[in-house]
Amino acid sequence: MAEIIDLSQEIFSGMPVYKGLPEVSMQVHATHEEWEGIPDAKTTTPSVYRLTLGEHTGTHVDALNHMGREHKEKSIDTMPLSMFYTEGICLDFSHKGLKELIESHEIEEACSKTGIEIKKGDTILLYTDHYRKTYHSKNWGNGPGITADATRWLGKQEIAAFGVETMSPGVPGISNKEVHRICGEMGFTHYENLINLHLLVGRGRFRFIGLPLKIRRGTGSPVRAIAVFEE
Repeated sequence: MAEIIDLSQEIFSGMPVYKGLPEVSMQVHATHEEWEGIPDAKTTTPSVYRLTLGEHTGTHVDALNHMGREHKEKSIDTMPLSMFYTEGICLDFSHKGLKELIESHEIEEACSKTGIEIKKGDTILLYTDHYRKTYHSKNWGNGPGITADATRWLGKQEIAAFGVETMSPGVPGISNKEVHRICGEMGFTHYENLINLHLLVGRGRFRFIGLPLKIRRGTGSPVRAIAVFEE
């Protein structure tokens, strides 16, 4: 029987979002008591919630049109599903501190140390333990990130995507804009706000699934990301 590991954050009102992006609101739109015509009900049970949120909420994937205006036609609904259904590996960078950068040679060394080879079409997950260390704290937005050089190196491996626990793949103000630009230029993407990566480290290859919603002209989408280990 397959083992399925959930890599996705919960979505809830007031959850942390990247600076300047829409806040998340979750409100009861209708109740069962309203539908059933029960007047003056002492308790109510939700039947439908109204969600207000941005595409880049919680665990999500970026579309290529998010990377720059020159990619405006490459929206999330046009990207092949094969980019979101891949083999995956998880590399351990839990020693990295706040705003520390992950260099390309460190990714190579992590692969060599674990005996894992990056293959064409892979999704590479970078475990920093930042979620468990800082979620809901003042340092949640100060996580590690990869350099522009590391991004280009990953692109040269012809991967489908890479994924991080942080709210951005690079360190804001240092490498983040360049990381996005290079992803667009080289035609691969990234996932942000992943969790439970500690459950993947040292276990070799797995099936990674992070299917986006089919949002017309969307610049990204929340996903229910999972890792699947087959027996």
